[in-house]
Amino acid sequence: MSRQNWYPQANLARREMLRGGAALGAVGALSACTAGKVASAGPAPRRPYLTPMRVTPDQLIDMKCCIRPVRAAGPNLGTQMIGDTLVVHNYGHGGSGWSLSWGSAEVAVGKALSVLPSEIAVVGCGIIGLTTAVVAQRAGLKVTIYTRDVIQRTRSFRAHGSFTPDSRVALSAPAGAGFGDLWEQMTRLSWKGFRSMLGLPGDPVVFQDAYALSDAPPVKKHHDADPAIKGAWEAGGLPLQDSEWAHYMDRIKDLVPDPVMLPTAENPFPVAYTRRSSEMHFNFPSYAHHLLTEFYQRGGLMVMRDFNDPSQYGQLKEKVVINATGYAARDLWRDKTVFPVRGQTGWLVPQHDAPYSLRYKNASLMAKNDGIVVMNNPIDLGEMFGVGDSMELPDPAPILEVMKIVEPIMAGMKGIA
Repeated sequence: MSRQNWYPQANLARREMLRGGAALGAVGALSACTAGKVASAGPAPRRPYLTPMRVTPDQLIDMKCCIRPVRAAGPNLGTQMIGDTLVVHNYGHGGSGWSLSWGSAEVAVGKALSVLPSEIAVVGCGIIGLTTAVVAQRAGLKVTIYTRDVIQRTRSFRAHGSFTPDSRVALSAPAGAGFGDLWEQMTRLSWKGFRSMLGLPGDPVVFQDAYALSDAPPVKKHHDADPAIKGAWEAGGLPLQDSEWAHYMDRIKDLVPDPVMLPTAENPFPVAYTRRSSEMHFNFPSYAHHLLTEFYQRGGLMVMRDFNDPSQYGQLKEKVVINATGYAARDLWRDKTVFPVRGQTGWLVPQHDAPYSLRYKNASLMAKNDGIVVMNNPIDLGEMFGVGDSMELPDPAPILEVMKIVEPIMAGMKGIA
């Protein structure tokens, strides 16, 4: 007897199943073909929806002025002796203090460790001082911070707060060719430090979309010298034109995502040209909370104290001191190569449904956890805007001016779906 005759019912069921499967396969093939035709003839991609920001005077809740402590040759990370005390400097970061804080701290703490201390002092509690203190603790040192202000009352807390590591960090000529290597080292170390803070409670560090808008095709900015301007920074201690500033971002192209020009169908703004990039920024309240919490949990001590002369460093019980006094170092340490660059920010009510940044003409807006930051940066002045200006009282007029520039952009977004 053949094997097939042993299971006649099973063979019948098998034949029925094959016939049904063939029918289903035909239907599936027809569906796939139809789906392919629909996909190829489908509608154009829809613009991504973005909630317009409420950029009106009634939303303005605060204004702050920050003095960027620019040092012509770049940050001072040198050392000197005050009596029997080793002083390691860590000041003069210009507009790059937040961005370079972790890398700068690693360099300064490394120099402090060269004499094998068990404890050190840090003078200053801005972002450079507090970060340096935490890095020193992670290296096993006992740390005392001496400061006249806690971080929430320092100039650091009045900054813009995005990742801009070569923003007014040095002038090309006094910095020299070798500074670029140090800058890159600090920048890459800082990048790793910030990466470790992504996703923490309170979002101390975040990435978000940033949009650069223009009515004409964007062109790459060139930093050519103006032959009509004679001289350089040495005469009056200040740069005279934009071409004197050093720029190093090309050295970290592998870290920072390139901007992308959006096609018309994907442009959410009522302008002809929009570039989108990913921007890292810092939320100051939660960031400071994380650093202070770690500092105290590691046994850190903070002493409120002001210094009027470098000789007072030699009177501290700690015989290794890291000096992170920012713009105050100009007078305290008589470093006249430090000069001010004024920056001003307006703060709108937090709008968590609009988590993006925008730049258009002179206007710059950046959504953060504690508000939308508004800045007025005249394009034609470039890095020269605010140079030599140490006024720390806010002026609402420039902020209100750029809010008017952005109003029609936000109104135009309402008609785009």
